[in-house]
Amino acid sequence: MTGVSLLTYADRLGGSIAGTADLLAGPLAAFSGVHLLPFFVPFDGDDAGFDPRDHASVDPRIGSWHDVRRIAADREVTADLIVNHVSAGSAEFADWLERQELSPHDGMFLTFDAVFPDAATEAAITAFYRPRPGLPFTAYRTADGRRRLIWTTFMPSQVDLDVRHPAAVRYLTRLLEALAAGGVTTVRLDAVGYAIKTPGSDSFMTDATLGFVRDITALARSKGLRVLVEVHAHYSQQLAIAPLVDLVYDFALPPLLLHALGTGTVDRLAHWLEIRPANAVTVLDTHDGIGIIDAGPIRDLPGLIDTAEMRAVFARAEEATGGHSAAASVVPQWMELPHQINATFLSVLGGDAVRYLLCRAVQLFLPGEPQIYYIGLLGGLDDVELFQRTGQGRDVNRHVYRPDELEAALRGDIPQAILGLVRLRATPAFAGEFAWERVGEDGLRLAWTAGDASATLEVRLAPGGPAFAIETADASGIRRYADVASLAQVP
Repeated sequence: MTGVSLLTYADRLGGSIAGTADLLAGPLAAFSGVHLLPFFVPFDGDDAGFDPRDHASVDPRIGSWHDVRRIAADREVTADLIVNHVSAGSAEFADWLERQELSPHDGMFLTFDAVFPDAATEAAITAFYRPRPGLPFTAYRTADGRRRLIWTTFMPSQVDLDVRHPAAVRYLTRLLEALAAGGVTTVRLDAVGYAIKTPGSDSFMTDATLGFVRDITALARSKGLRVLVEVHAHYSQQLAIAPLVDLVYDFALPPLLLHALGTGTVDRLAHWLEIRPANAVTVLDTHDGIGIIDAGPIRDLPGLIDTAEMRAVFARAEEATGGHSAAASVVPQWMELPHQINATFLSVLGGDAVRYLLCRAVQLFLPGEPQIYYIGLLGGLDDVELFQRTGQGRDVNRHVYRPDELEAALRGDIPQAILGLVRLRATPAFAGEFAWERVGEDGLRLAWTAGDASATLEVRLAPGGPAFAIETADASGIRRYADVASLAQVP
């Protein structure tokens, strides 16, 4: 796919799925696809839809499967398959708590003793990696008075599935069938890295996890769906999982760009360009913030940047956001640093439009399938008020746009320039051959060529004066774009 997809919550951008469809048919028509973040029942739960009570139904407050199929008639539609957990308020979990062994869902939920049938040592329990403070268990009482410890990797209201149990396999199969029938073309395997618990390991992206990825990918493909895997992990694990699925995220790109802008050197970024998977969804920001762990060292594995360089990226973000990013970012249990920056990408760059458009240009020129988060598209800054109201750090990057606010935002220089880049990415040159080279210590040249059509991006990332220049050529002539205003004029 040579186009660009939009990543958005339907309710926070268009107000509903139908409203999002109208935007895609109107001012956002340049996007060739959309990833609709969870629109299931409820779309506004404890974790903004990632805790579904009914994963197979569209929340009627924001739309219907008919609305999803309306979008799918013209565009690729991506939706989440939340494989690790389901809401504690789901009918399946409620039935299991009520009837236990008599429930058809018995075995679907991961209990402590399913992982440790005999005993568990302190070392075995604390070995598990969790992206939150505390231990990954929550106590629940069944209807007959028994006390059960349920795995809850993320929140107490998100109960983990035993994804290898036949009851859970039946559940996931039903979800895939519902998504395919609703017009979805690609499923994102959300939180799949945590899905398999293996005593004696940290249970994150182990060989057993890769085995499950193979199995769920085969199941999804049997329903006619492409598979995108969401894993924030050491870059070597992204390289290992890329051949197994249709798409992975290039989560290493954002921290490497931030490192390059902060240091004026592109050596780390250039090394990544040499080895990165081509079947990547390229991003700068997502609903989960800006991943930094993806470029850093993990345990004894060296990173694309080292721990000191990671700290510097966090420190520059903290300075640029007036401390907001540090306050909003969470340090997981047993870790020294957060694994992501909770801030908008433009906020981390201090609101500098040139540096921001430079990063967007690099993102859209790299091979893969670019995806732009709705906050990033609209040039959004940190929503500190929302964060303070909810206490959820990621809410600084999840602003809810009112219709009048959205209309005004779309007229801004940054959104118009990004839409110009989106139109550029859909031109014939990007269906051709890609090449790149370093230009000195602080520069890169990225180029696409298809017949007589070409597109070239040159960037300089020196802290004192970052700059970019784009040149396109085809039968109609040569065009150049070197600033925010000119990008808005891309035909």
